[in-house]
Amino acid sequence: MDENIISVKNLTKQYQTAQASGIRDINFDIKRGEVVAIIGESGSGKSTLLKSIFGLLKTDTGEVIFNGKRVLGPDEQLIPGHKEMKMVTQDFSLNIYAKVYDNIASQLSNTNIKSKQEKTVAIMEHLRIDHLRDKKIIELSGGEQQRVAIARAMVTDTQLLLLDEPFSQVDALLKNQLRADIKRIAAETGVTVIMVSHDPADGLFLADVLLLIKEGQLIQKGEPSHVYNHPEHVYTAQLLGNAVVLPMEDALKLGMTSAKGKEVLFYPEWVELKNTWNSKRYEVKDVYYKGFYEELLLERNGVTIRAIHLNRGEHKKNDHVQANIGRFLEF
Repeated sequence: MDENIISVKNLTKQYQTAQASGIRDINFDIKRGEVVAIIGESGSGKSTLLKSIFGLLKTDTGEVIFNGKRVLGPDEQLIPGHKEMKMVTQDFSLNIYAKVYDNIASQLSNTNIKSKQEKTVAIMEHLRIDHLRDKKIIELSGGEQQRVAIARAMVTDTQLLLLDEPFSQVDALLKNQLRADIKRIAAETGVTVIMVSHDPADGLFLADVLLLIKEGQLIQKGEPSHVYNHPEHVYTAQLLGNAVVLPMEDALKLGMTSAKGKEVLFYPEWVELKNTWNSKRYEVKDVYYKGFYEELLLERNGVTIRAIHLNRGEHKKNDHVQANIGRFLEF
């Protein structure tokens, strides 16, 4: 069996010819069991790509291969989509007046009632919603409804789970738990997951592979740690890590004489707050409390940068510190 469950080949779907929209000439493969995050700013084409993979959109050119067969478009079949794929959208598509158990169990046939009950209970336990089984959907929070929607999608023999902004209605506390649950379920069941998100933290936390989309084009693909540490575009670094980007003239003002190119880029955590032979003197313009660390706004020769500092309370506004930009990238 081919190790790739999905192959996207030369996929293009344009909504308007006058301006950039949709997706253009996208190619990639996804291996079985991988968790993949499609990351990009709003309007970059992420949801268009996800719907094209599922077969909900008629694409202009290209094709999607699932398990060795071409995915049919909405014009080629009576019910758009693919029976071995499931998509969870932001509206969840639940029966809000039915109970949690019934919403999930309704996806299974009645040919084997015992198996139906066992599968339904098992997936509820996986997603930690078994205590909600007799509650109606309308009585649940957004995060609880999200879990029911995912359970409903996974209770059948789903090979590919597509998640469109899965954490958009979940608060920060539940988001980390739900991310961990999805990662765990993917590992335990072997289901392949493709997730669309505008929040890069989702991809960094959850994914085996990141796909970075900009203006409808795939600009980088790789493991999260590699993409983060070796961005091929300024856009990637700004999206993933709120990077500091300086034109070359500002970099020279900071004493970065070894830099070449048009721009330099570095993450705040690459700034080393210590006194070494190549450190420079900066003024602390502001201190931002971030919980277990602080972010310092530093200024030298009219150029401001940001730095991460773990020893909270050590510096205050108008202090002077020695700092060195330990690593930077050139573009």
